Amino acid sequence: MRVVIYGVGAIGGVVAAALDRAGIETIGIARGAMLAAMQDTGLRLRAPGIDELRDVPAVASPAEVDWRADDMILLCMKSQDTQGALEDLRAAGVHDQPIFCAQNGVANERAALRMFPNVHGVTVMMPALYLVPGEVAVFTEPKLGIFDLGRYPGGTDHDDRRMAEALEAANIGAFTHENVMASKRGKLLLNLVNILKATLGNSADPGPLKTAIRAEAEAVYRAAGLDWVEVDDSDPRRGEMMRPVDALPGVARVGGSTNQSLLRGATRLETDYLNGEIALLGRLHGVPTPVNAALCRVADHLTRSALKPGDLSLSQLEALLSP
Repeated sequence: MRVVIYGVGAIGGVVAAALDRAGIETIGIARGAMLAAMQDTGLRLRAPGIDELRDVPAVASPAEVDWRADDMILLCMKSQDTQGALEDLRAAGVHDQPIFCAQNGVANERAALRMFPNVHGVTVMMPALYLVPGEVAVFTEPKLGIFDLGRYPGGTDHDDRRMAEALEAANIGAFTHENVMASKRGKLLLNLVNILKATLGNSADPGPLKTAIRAEAEAVYRAAGLDWVEVDDSDPRRGEMMRPVDALPGVARVGGSTNQSLLRGATRLETDYLNGEIALLGRLHGVPTPVNAALCRVADHLTRSALKPGDLSLSQLEALLSP
């Protein structure tokens, strides 16, 4: 078995390095400065008690992979890049190999199932960091994270168990889940605040906005008949397996994935697949979602204006949210 990590950023980088140090054959598909760093010096993994440089093979595209029947593919790119990645996988000859969507949001699995028959969802709980090419960090112990895995649209199978075994060997808590999309919808509720933190700064108090976006999301879930599983701090696995650390030697936490995208100068954010998913469900089921819809416009403003986390005040954000 070989694991192909498509999208070596924060999550993909930690998983790739962790699998490699567990002795599991791994190859990364990366781009830009991360690809150059991996090919030149390797991939540095930093975590509590870990500071290692791993020689993880890396290529620029699926076309450079000599695909095998026993490959397992982990999609770890942002949701806005999924469609192009799927098209490149198909062009490279991928067909029956299991594809695991280790991504935020709940739209990637459906997109993958349009093109491939063997699709799995993964709920990712891993406070990972990628800002420096060739270096990734994770701020939790004793496990590097917790993943829920299951086949899409439901059930579990042998591939889920194989992937879970590989992740467990890499010190990532892995659980097969008969209804993984309910778990992913629970994670989406947590990710809805990403854009608030990216706008106001990681430690800012967003006031009632956090409550408002959650209330809209729960309303559309109920209207759509969609269940969800809480994966926040009420999940006992977090206290057992994911005790947070604030910093590593020389590495401070700067916030979640959207914060990191802005700090790296990204021109697109995944907000359309987080808050935008709630707006979409609201429009489909007749439920107003004004705050989540407006936050998608805020995300577009942040990238177009090249703003960084904390560049806007709460009053400036509220002005942007006004109709």
